[in-house]
Amino acid sequence: MAEKERIEKQFDFIREIDKEKFIGRQTYLSDARRKENDAEHAWHMAIMTVLLSEYSNEEIDVLKTVTMLLIHDLVEIDAGDTYAYDEEGNKTKRARELAAADRIFGLLPKDQGSRFRALWDEFEARETAEAKFAHAMDHVQPLMLNAATEGKSWIEHGVRLSQVLKRNQSTGDGSEELWEYAYENFISPNLEKGRIEKD
Repeated sequence: MAEKERIEKQFDFIREIDKEKFIGRQTYLSDARRKENDAEHAWHMAIMTVLLSEYSNEEIDVLKTVTMLLIHDLVEIDAGDTYAYDEEGNKTKRARELAAADRIFGLLPKDQGSRFRALWDEFEARETAEAKFAHAMDHVQPLMLNAATEGKSWIEHGVRLSQVLKRNQSTGDGSEELWEYAYENFISPNLEKGRIEKD
């Protein structure tokens, strides 16, 4: 591939992923005034990984994990954000995201597209230390923001404890310490205050 063609493909991808800033999530920012977007979510988790990697159950490659988190929701440009507790939406999520991964990572030069797609697939599989820790970040970050906003999103959606526990059943696989911290500091107080519904 000619150098000009390569750099043009890279900038095509870079322009395309700007659309991640338009993908809204259900989690409110810490001031509870508006909801975060996918790009803000990815940035937050990347910083969290740099700061909290010491709590991973296994040693991880921090740069690899950060890269995984920065790209893991790019598929939502096509597939949309599926709310964690949307049972109907989650039934078709995988198919929508696979098609999106093919298109979006296919915009890159083949070597980079293959690398990003492999990282995305690794995140989805949740088998490596990096993928497990990345999922822990993906689960702890919204718990933290929900707690910071006095459970605003949980209350709006009538979220039950069983849903929160099901969503976080693999969080401890990445970091038992961070899962325990999140349960004690983000979930338990909000359960006691009725912001998360008891089953």
